[in-house]
Amino acid sequence: MSVLWGIPYLLIRVAVRQLDPGVLVLARTGPVAILLVPLVASRRQLDLLVRNVAWIIAFGVVEFGIPWYLMATSERHITSSLTSLLICAVPMFSVLAQRLRRSGETVGTTRLAGLGIGAVGVALLVGLSIHSGSFEWIALMLVVVLGYTVGPIILATRLTHVPGPVVVAGATAVVALAWLPWSIAHWPTAIDATTWWSIGVLSIFCTAGAFLTFFELIKEVGSTRSVVVTYVNTALAVVLGIALLNEPLTVGIAIGFPLVLLGSVLATSSRGSAVELAGDAHRAVHH
Repeated sequence: MSVLWGIPYLLIRVAVRQLDPGVLVLARTGPVAILLVPLVASRRQLDLLVRNVAWIIAFGVVEFGIPWYLMATSERHITSSLTSLLICAVPMFSVLAQRLRRSGETVGTTRLAGLGIGAVGVALLVGLSIHSGSFEWIALMLVVVLGYTVGPIILATRLTHVPGPVVVAGATAVVALAWLPWSIAHWPTAIDATTWWSIGVLSIFCTAGAFLTFFELIKEVGSTRSVVVTYVNTALAVVLGIALLNEPLTVGIAIGFPLVLLGSVLATSSRGSAVELAGDAHRAVHH
């Protein structure tokens, strides 16, 4: 998962050089829907899709439709390294969301300390990386973080009984149809081979393959801990951005990233309440 979700930041940065962000959303979701909808139909699962269409649409909107447009827009103005580092705040948002949901899990001192350390790391990361005109793009990325927090919660609480291909097929189809009129109006006059390759990898591997894998991960470890894949994919994205796109290793990255990493690890630590450990055991037996 960390590899599949670590390379998109680089590929998005490459693709938005030629593509409007809305066109890129269509390019990422359309091929996946074309591949998966016939599969779902052949398995006679379309009725399952229809019965759960409201939550599938909600998942598609908060996970694909809005975040991918905002992320691609932001990457036209800030580096892929900074983009990926801001996404590293997702685990901390997830723990906060868990508290707001009152899900039955308790957050002990270790997790609370992790939230505090991570918050300091994000503050330093953003504060030391802001330059003239970049604040609004960082703010957009925080909306992306919120969407990436809510998406796994929907999967874990409302769609656990729905097979992964059904959810991904429905969500990508809805998002692709929603962005189709915009994409027709903003389609570029020319697309080079590098951009086509970026689109292909983003749609087939980083969307279809990644989300089908992510469903299984949520079943194993739950929505809160599933987002810890952001640790490694962030590191990978930073390395790729610096190595292949000549992006700078800034003071904000050097100081803020280790704190965000440490805080996220502590905030999603499995050491804690008996209630939480019992919940993990129940999931393991159930699945």
